Amino acid sequence: MSASRDLRARAAALRGEIERHNHQYYGLDAPLISDAEYDALFRELQALEAGHPELVTPQSPTQRVGTAPQDQFGQVRHRLPMLSLGNAFEPAEVAAFDRRVREGLGEDEVEYAAEPKFDGLAINLTYVDGVFTQGATRGDGYTGEDVTANLRTVRAIPLELPVTQPPALLEVRGEVLMHKRDFEALNAAQRAKGEREYVNPRNSAAGTLRQLDPRITAARNLTFYAYGVGASEGTPKFERHSEVLDYLAQNRFRVAAERQVVRGVDGLMAFYAKIGEKRAALPYDIDGVVYKVNALSSQERLGFVARAPRFAVAHKYPAEEAVSEVLAIEVQVGRTGALTPVARLKPVFVGGVTVTNATLHNLDQVRAKDVRIGDTVIVRRAGDVIPEVARVVPEKRVDGAAQWDMPEACPICKSKVERIESEAVFRCTGGLFCGAQRKQAVIHYASRRAMDIEGLGEKLVDQLVETGRVHTPADLYKLDAADLAALERMAEKSAANVVAAIRESKHRTLGRFVYALGMHHVGEEVAKILAQHFGSIEGLLAADWIALIDEKERVQKENTRRRNRGEALMDAVLPGIGPEIMQSVANFLAQSHNRDVIRELLERGVKPESLAPAARRSGKVTGKTFVLTGTLPNLTRDEAAERIVAEGGRVTGSVSKKTDYVVAGADAGSKYEKAQALGVTILEEQDLLKLLGF
Repeated sequence: MSASRDLRARAAALRGEIERHNHQYYGLDAPLISDAEYDALFRELQALEAGHPELVTPQSPTQRVGTAPQDQFGQVRHRLPMLSLGNAFEPAEVAAFDRRVREGLGEDEVEYAAEPKFDGLAINLTYVDGVFTQGATRGDGYTGEDVTANLRTVRAIPLELPVTQPPALLEVRGEVLMHKRDFEALNAAQRAKGEREYVNPRNSAAGTLRQLDPRITAARNLTFYAYGVGASEGTPKFERHSEVLDYLAQNRFRVAAERQVVRGVDGLMAFYAKIGEKRAALPYDIDGVVYKVNALSSQERLGFVARAPRFAVAHKYPAEEAVSEVLAIEVQVGRTGALTPVARLKPVFVGGVTVTNATLHNLDQVRAKDVRIGDTVIVRRAGDVIPEVARVVPEKRVDGAAQWDMPEACPICKSKVERIESEAVFRCTGGLFCGAQRKQAVIHYASRRAMDIEGLGEKLVDQLVETGRVHTPADLYKLDAADLAALERMAEKSAANVVAAIRESKHRTLGRFVYALGMHHVGEEVAKILAQHFGSIEGLLAADWIALIDEKERVQKENTRRRNRGEALMDAVLPGIGPEIMQSVANFLAQSHNRDVIRELLERGVKPESLAPAARRSGKVTGKTFVLTGTLPNLTRDEAAERIVAEGGRVTGSVSKKTDYVVAGADAGSKYEKAQALGVTILEEQDLLKLLGF
């Protein structure tokens, strides 16, 4: 059971980390880690979910692409999803891809279209009757940002197709990027003006395209390379992907001159090697090559998995490397409290830029690579924003170089640093108090599934924290409309609405409040269990966590002995919560400043809905399984679920023979129909409330 919980916790941690980096990379154009680091996280999650399908959730980044669009531009719903590609890094992975394709098609050898993998921003261009009408970013793969006005300034994009009988509809897909020479010219101009230089062509292109003022985009030389089509009506009947690219080239779209049709895995590897030799001389940055089954009918037969096509793969190149010296090792505190060691390096030119810092990831990596101050190291970077120390050159180590260790106190707020044994991450326990975590703590507190403060988004929180109006979530309840109206882009009515939402949030369920505190490892379900067990925030604060953890460990050992004898298991303390999570809660509550913030929240009128402690509740629906569907007249589905769980019930997402009740509101849909077919009892909201004793 403990191993299962550990796997579930690791999968949840990976999902959160990947989604955060998706937002940084796709939403903000400000990635925090290298592509190689991101790929490693994603592949670990894929492996976990493949080995344990019960860990897959609809919200997992393996089930989707990228991140949601920003709200500065209009949103565009793609007619056909813009899916990303799976990655291959080693020859064996390319061979495995080819084998899967051959087996799927029942062929001995397959013809592929091979082309460079552009390092730019994915775009969908829409032409109606041959006229360019709309351009959108990929966004989350299904909905992107409308950047039509900016794309019209890109001269490589035809505004009208040069044909007498254009197709009624043509979606052209490709990448907006900046040529190396134009990037160098842009940075030369930045230097001449004494302004900040850009990191790499990819970020420059993404930032330029997503300027709110199209005149800024027009002043910079972006280009566009096409690599396929989306929806279409009235185009020629293509049989091969290579024909599609030829058609696009004929219609004055830029396509890769280096594209080639090859056969079999030997042809793929030969193309990879050839492009690798040309890579430095190409006019644009690439980070790999793309292989696609050439026959479109074969592509259709192979189909898609949730996130990527089965008929295509991206074969990545290894990162570039250089030699440098570690001048110091410092610690950065992230927005979630994670401590990351960073090597300060003697400046070295690698991957197209001068590098002075490199991530060391975590203490385990520092130990495994044995990185010490003064070491000569190999630094790896290939168009990435944050380089990494790949390895140490041990024969050049200076005498007396000491082993580095993680600090015991947070360098920002001096709170205790903790490490849970199942993780490779050290965390500051400052939580609600730590300056490095301040914005994230407030954003999480206000989020929809926590205290649900409508209108208090990330940009507004940024202003509140940066202007010193808010230091902890408790400060939100001191704000008035005048405070908010004084901020940028805040009208009086909007300010009044946010203040009203803050005031309304004072009355939320105890489970939501516990979740809103942002304790590490305490997600929604754990927060609900804690709320049910203790009944009130006072009960949670008064708990003897040392005794509870000792009892939990004793019960688990006893359960193990009984299991070995085939006997029934004992009821555990705080069922569903293991000692590691309990220790995380204990560490958070042991910090006086976290308790101070909770006390201030209560003093400023926050009154979490108390429950009778678990031991004294009736448990009217204990052991019963519910499914919620449709829109209920008075309760949200979250509120209904919380009430069910508070009385011992369980809420799941799908209807089966094991479902006891389906609670149906307006527009209930397929779950309602399945419940009828299976003979499951269907309740309306008033029936549910009566069953629960309300």
